[in-house]
Amino acid sequence: MSKSLIIVESPAKIKTLKNILGPGYDVRASMGHVRDLPKSKLSIDVDNDFAPTYTIIPDKTKVIKDLREAAKDKETVFLASDPDREGEAIAWHLSEALHLKNAVRIQFNEITRSAVEEAIRHPRTVDKGRVDAQQARRVLDRLVGYKLSPLLWKKIKRNLSAGRVQSVALRLICDREREILAFVPVEYWSITASVTPQAKKHPFDAKLIGRVGTREKLELHNQAEADDVLAALKGSAWSVGSVKKSERKVNPYAPFITSTLQQEASRKLGMSNKKTMAIAQQLYEGVDLGAEGSVGLITYMRTDSTRVAKEAQEEALHFITETYGAKYAPLSPRVYRSRNTAQDAHEAIRPTSAFRRPEAIKARLTTEQFKMYDLIWKRFVSSQMHSGVDEVTTVDVHATHDGSAFLFRASGTVQIFDGFRRVYTVAKDEDEKTEDEFAQKLPALAAHDLLDLLGITPRQHFTEPLPRYNPATLVKTLEENGVGRPSTYATIVGTVQDRGYVELREKRFYPTELGFAVNDLLVKHFPKIVDVQFTSGMEGRLDRVEDGSENWVAIVREFYVPFEIAIGKAETEAERVKMTPKVLEGEVCPECGKELHIRQGRFGEFIGCSGFPDCKYTRPITVKIGVECPREGCTGEIVEKKSKSKAGKDYKFYGCSRYPECDFTTFYKPLPDKFCDTCGYNLGEDRMGRRLMGIKCTNKACPTNAKPAAKADPEADAEKA
Repeated sequence: MSKSLIIVESPAKIKTLKNILGPGYDVRASMGHVRDLPKSKLSIDVDNDFAPTYTIIPDKTKVIKDLREAAKDKETVFLASDPDREGEAIAWHLSEALHLKNAVRIQFNEITRSAVEEAIRHPRTVDKGRVDAQQARRVLDRLVGYKLSPLLWKKIKRNLSAGRVQSVALRLICDREREILAFVPVEYWSITASVTPQAKKHPFDAKLIGRVGTREKLELHNQAEADDVLAALKGSAWSVGSVKKSERKVNPYAPFITSTLQQEASRKLGMSNKKTMAIAQQLYEGVDLGAEGSVGLITYMRTDSTRVAKEAQEEALHFITETYGAKYAPLSPRVYRSRNTAQDAHEAIRPTSAFRRPEAIKARLTTEQFKMYDLIWKRFVSSQMHSGVDEVTTVDVHATHDGSAFLFRASGTVQIFDGFRRVYTVAKDEDEKTEDEFAQKLPALAAHDLLDLLGITPRQHFTEPLPRYNPATLVKTLEENGVGRPSTYATIVGTVQDRGYVELREKRFYPTELGFAVNDLLVKHFPKIVDVQFTSGMEGRLDRVEDGSENWVAIVREFYVPFEIAIGKAETEAERVKMTPKVLEGEVCPECGKELHIRQGRFGEFIGCSGFPDCKYTRPITVKIGVECPREGCTGEIVEKKSKSKAGKDYKFYGCSRYPECDFTTFYKPLPDKFCDTCGYNLGEDRMGRRLMGIKCTNKACPTNAKPAAKADPEADAEKA
């Protein structure tokens, strides 16, 4: 019989830990949180130091019963929940719910033999500072959510909700949209000359800068000014004024932290923040590598620190030298500076072994797991390599006429040494690219070389506003402003979408009318709630609760007293917001021909005729369930659909919103954060009525869904329907 019990959060870790520790340990999973504030009421005693009332989560009753049974005859219970504040709180709740007297806390940044054995050799008590910091966040979020939501119902419409940190993200999106709407474009012109050396034909482009002998840049505000310059350039003699060459070092990028992983996965892999974290979680918890057994492939994926363990640095340098040669390995390991707000509790996100190359384990990974591991592995290995070196050439071109000359300039970049770029190049949004990234290849030139003019092109431009946020740039902005933490970025971005406050169109966030209404009410009556600096400062104070330098009750009280006053004032002073009916484009009422509107009812949105009450036509609206279509390359979302069986009975199934372009369907309700280890598709709930029969892969072609004998396929009927 096992003498020790290890309790982890996720069952996916069990196989990996058993592979490491063997039969001497009983490994069980809590399946995440086991206690929480009940949803039916506030559950915070505001008159008694904001004491929270925790209860067992209803669907965790059996989990608690089984864990109590497993723990009762064990000498030691190791609480091995995730190594962050949330994990620390789960460890504390487990200890309380199971009434453990023999429990100790362990944590590991990576699920490898050395890390796990080291953790077991050095157990500790539950960190009360971490627990208090998590508890303060939970209490603050509950107070804001449960106090503000009823106000939104009364002043805007029912079933709305507000979040302490999500409201800041909404404000950023709304403020940016208003900047764009208010932006007044300013006209300007550029002039580009295409020239070539007379001795050797090799055309290149040079842009007008100004006049030779002055440092002032020539600005052209309209076509008339551009035409004047073009007229002055007629008959000019073209020649090279000067050629300057310099070497530029191109440094590698730091290994991933949570925010940069989400940004790069969005740009390079097209993954949402939620999916990025879900796939990374699978790699952290462990993947079956055959003879090796189940192995954790990456370090913990919720971190804001770029720190790398000394052993990992040394292994990476050894791998780089052995694989690419000594010229790619710096003399000493690279160290990257983390942001001042970083907690530095964990390492950067990296592979657990640099020698475990992505291609070597590709057959054991799903498509998405491989893409994610490949991205993380390349970023880390490249982060420990030598800088690249480029030769940058700047050519000043003179167009001389009647004793005066215009100055044109061309630049070109040639790679001398690839360095870290042999392994990895970073992706950038189009609006983030610099001129260097569009640089041309220049011919060999020297001062006074004569040039032939091939053509000259004036172009009209208009200044543009800052671009709308996309998932990557929103997370980057939140991180730069100290809003949220690695464990919350994906939730923040997902929540503002799920609530209907913003829409993601062409990979950019657009606030909805509802989003503007909620934001404007909060900005007017609760300015602190949506203030970036205030929210950032609160994150800093929670950090100080963790290190023991601040008291969580004092922080909550300081926030709550003025907040409660503001709620009372808003109840009487805030005006009722009348929402403009949302027109259903491209379709009219089939009964009377009037516009169809998307209306809000007691049980959510539905489609109804604008002629109500004279016309009572209604129908359900398509229900989106917050899951992207798992078909590779498809940009659709999974929606709930209904059809009729041959017997005339209604039944529910799930399909892609881009039907008929994409014909994905399934009877299993896809789960947003759970994926099949075999094919990478979402796992789904197999239900009979309200009863959960099991969890199955939503991919009909997946080997896990293979049936022993051919039978009628009801999903085919759903597709035809």
